[in-house]
Amino acid sequence: MGTEVSPKIDPSQVIEHETYELEGVDISGHWNRMFEQRVIFEYDVEQLDRVTELDGGESMGWCYQCSQCIGVCPVDIVGDYGPRKIYRKLQVGMDFFSSDDLWLCTTCGNCLRVCPKEVDMLQIMPAAREVAVLEGAVPAELQDVFEKTARYGNPLGKNPKRRTAWTRGLDVEVPIISELDRKVDVLWWVSDYPSYHPRGMEASRSLARVLTHLGIDFAILGVEERHDGDSMLRAGEEGLFEMLADQNIETLNKYEFDVLLTTDPHAYNSFLKEYPARGGEYNVEHYSTYLAARIEELGLSQEVGGKVTFHDPCYLGRQNGVYDEPRELIEALPGVELVEMWRVRQNGYCCGGGGGGMWLDGLAAEHQTMRLSEKRVLEAVETGADTLCVVCPYEVSRFEDAVKSTNNDGALKVRDISELLAQALGLASD
Repeated sequence: MGTEVSPKIDPSQVIEHETYELEGVDISGHWNRMFEQRVIFEYDVEQLDRVTELDGGESMGWCYQCSQCIGVCPVDIVGDYGPRKIYRKLQVGMDFFSSDDLWLCTTCGNCLRVCPKEVDMLQIMPAAREVAVLEGAVPAELQDVFEKTARYGNPLGKNPKRRTAWTRGLDVEVPIISELDRKVDVLWWVSDYPSYHPRGMEASRSLARVLTHLGIDFAILGVEERHDGDSMLRAGEEGLFEMLADQNIETLNKYEFDVLLTTDPHAYNSFLKEYPARGGEYNVEHYSTYLAARIEELGLSQEVGGKVTFHDPCYLGRQNGVYDEPRELIEALPGVELVEMWRVRQNGYCCGGGGGGMWLDGLAAEHQTMRLSEKRVLEAVETGADTLCVVCPYEVSRFEDAVKSTNNDGALKVRDISELLAQALGLASD
């Protein structure tokens, strides 16, 4: 060797050509010296192949570990996660189908937004989770939700006959379409949490008042409504999704209506993207866009005041491009100042409820320093806002719990946009 090698280095590891010329330049001896590769070189790709061979899992193999996904992954911000890290674990033999990593993704889609190779966790996760579901390797808290949804038609396990309980004692009429025996302009798909959860019910009452104020000819399905199935599909229970979707399509196709109005962005996404393939094609609108088109008709006149910040739901914003309309409604509220969090719109932070995450807080707590909803509440508090405004029924309860657990009770209120609109209209509240 042209130059002595450190005695700490095994000479057998040294690779060196005694004479070598490259493009007319003499790089003989130690000038071309290299050492044996010290990173992993030989991979057992069996586990990676198990994922990429799935219908929908192909793009997992496209990752070239640039790590752009890690900086925007909401789970990594409070833990240790992301597509690139999953890919690396698969390279070294992780069994993805039995790992907690399979269930931590909320399918928020922010990684796909920045990925130059289009590694698509929105396809990969449901495909891999379906395998785990078929093998019975599902977290107990999620399995309980699957069973409740299959039995009762909703993940809360509530009696379907109580779907309209939120309308009792309401100062406006909420018609049931089966009792009208006629076409309506708007069929309102209320969804589960707005029908059963106490805070969701309050928001539903406010929205009913706003629709009545506008003179909208609307009705609901009542006991005929079931879970839309979108979250079940993202959580890997495709069979349950198909059952729910087919039942819902059969129900919807019995009635005539111009607009299918959804409260839940997840239901909106499902009706827009999943149901048409099964014969359910409808003119679907989320209530925020529907109301934003009628701001002038609303006649908002009562002072609301204060600073309001807005949380972009992943399945309304990033998944379906709805960013402006909710903000237009907020800015139309008399006396309100809209203040933005630093992670908004395309880079909006996830509440943690998507992809089955709504029912996996127990498992997530084992891998995260705080809940995603708690992190988001802290970001809202940093803006100086007194109100966090939401347009997704998962978020009212998640964020209100997070306000309490982060010791911000009294400093930050969580309100659905329908509640703020009702206040600005001077409509009665509960």
